[in-house]
Amino acid sequence: MPKIKVLPHNDLCPNGTEFEATQGVNICKQLLINNVEIEHACELACACTTCHIIIKEGINSLNAISEAEEDLLDMAWGLTITSRLSCQALVGDKDLTIEIPKYTINHAKEK
Repeated sequence: MPKIKVLPHNDLCPNGTEFEATQGVNICKQLLINNVEIEHACELACACTTCHIIIKEGINSLNAISEAEEDLLDMAWGLTITSRLSCQALVGDKDLTIEIPKYTINHAKEK
């Protein structure tokens, strides 16, 4: 079973975390299940960039990026060449290391 390692994030995961992931399930759902409360303002519909993550290791094992996801990522804060929307990135068969950016373009949070 592949693992997801989340690098430390001051608000969401101060010490970082690591957990086993399920292949074929998007990263956002797996973060939420494992108590990493990543923002997801559009409820995983690929309509915002609040669940933006940066893949530090394992990007080649993810599903291919769609044109819709690429278009949305252009609006994400801190965009990198290995950026993905966690609601669209499906876990493959390799371990992943991810970073959650410090900021999102979301103007209001639920909590």
